[in-house]
Amino acid sequence: MTSSLPLRYGANPQQAPARVFMSSDTDLPIIILNGAPGYINLLDALNAWQLVRELKSALNLPAAASFKHVSPAGVAVANPLSDVLKKSYFVGDELSPLATAYARARGADRLCSFGDFIALSDTVDVSTAKLIAREVSDGVIAPAYEPAALEILKAKKQGKYAVVQIDPNYDPSSMQEIREVFGVRFEQHRHNRLVTPADFTNIVTAKKDLSESAIRDLTIAWITLKYTQSNSVCFVVDGQAIGVGAGQQSRIHCVRLAGQKADLWFLRQHPTVLDLPFKAGIRRPDRDNAIDQFLRDDVTNNEKADWDNIFAHAPRQLTLEEKQQWLSKLDSVTLGSDAFFPFRDSIARAAASGVKYVLEPGGSTRDDVVIQAANDYDMTMIFSGVRLFHH
Repeated sequence: MTSSLPLRYGANPQQAPARVFMSSDTDLPIIILNGAPGYINLLDALNAWQLVRELKSALNLPAAASFKHVSPAGVAVANPLSDVLKKSYFVGDELSPLATAYARARGADRLCSFGDFIALSDTVDVSTAKLIAREVSDGVIAPAYEPAALEILKAKKQGKYAVVQIDPNYDPSSMQEIREVFGVRFEQHRHNRLVTPADFTNIVTAKKDLSESAIRDLTIAWITLKYTQSNSVCFVVDGQAIGVGAGQQSRIHCVRLAGQKADLWFLRQHPTVLDLPFKAGIRRPDRDNAIDQFLRDDVTNNEKADWDNIFAHAPRQLTLEEKQQWLSKLDSVTLGSDAFFPFRDSIARAAASGVKYVLEPGGSTRDDVVIQAANDYDMTMIFSGVRLFHH
C-alpha cells in the first residue's frame, strides 16, 4: 500500500505531472492490480464505487455501474434477464447475479458505455469477467477478484486493462471535503446522507400505490442521482437505469435526454431490431452504431452508405407509427429528479416514456401545477424534501 500514486498526466495530456494521494500519511484505499488508470479513470472509479456500495447496502443485491466522464451511463442491481434482454444485450445464459447486474448496466446505453469504467459491488467472478472481456472498456473497480477472473481481466487490452481493488471497509475519516478551483479553495461537509425508505413516504398525488418493485426502482434512481453530475434525471425500470440525462442547463432538457435514451433502450428490443441481418463477424461496437442509426429518424444517406458492409441485405427502417406503437408498451417506469420540476412540461414528456412513478424534492412555487400534471397522467408522485446535487 502507498499514500501516493503517480499518474501519467491529469485530465489532459499537457497537465503533467499528476498524482493521486492522501492528505495524511495513511495509505490509499486502492491497489492497482493491473494496468495504469488515469486521472479521469480514477475519478470515475471512486464515484462509481460509492454508488454501487450504497446501492448494495440499500437493496442487499449485487450492483454494477458503467461510468463515463464522472456520470453513470448505466446502473443496475442483479435481476434475471429475459430472453429478449439477453439478445438485446448480446449475452448468453450462464450469468451469475453480478454478471446480470453488469449486463443490465452496460445494456442501458450501449453507445455511452463504450470505453466505460466499471464499478462492481461484489467479488468479481469468472462469469462477470468473461462479460467484461467482450466489451470495450477502460477498467474496473471492485472489492476483490477471483483468481481466474483476474487472469481474464489482465489479458484484456494486450495486458493494459486497468484493474483496481478497493478496500470495502474504507470510509473517509474526515467529514469535510476540500477542492481547489483557480487557486481558490472550497470546503463542504461530505455528502454522506444515505438514501432511506423514509424518502418515499410523502406522496403528494391522488394515486398513492407503491409496489415493492417501484420502491426498488425509486431507490436505484435516487442513489444514481446522488452520484450523477447535476442537472440530472434518471429513468429506471426492472431494476436498472434505462436513461440518464445529466449536466443539462434546463430541467426539460434533462427529461428529454433521459427519455430519448429510455426510448432507445426499449426500441432495441423490437423484434425487427433483434432480427437485423448482420453479416457474420461484425463487432459489437459496429452493431451498436448500426442499431442506433437504424432507429434514428434523421439518419443521413452518407451514414447509410456503410450499411452494405454491416448488413447482409438492406433492412427496412421502422416507421414513426411502428415506433410509437412499440413505445406505447413501455410502462411502470420510475423517474427520479435531483431537483424540483418548475413546469408541467417535464411530466408530459415523462409520460410519453411510460413513467408512472416520480420522485423529486419539491419546493417549486409551481408545485401545485406539477402535482396536477402528475394526477392528469395517473402517476404516483413523491416529494423527498432532499436535493441531490453532485458536482
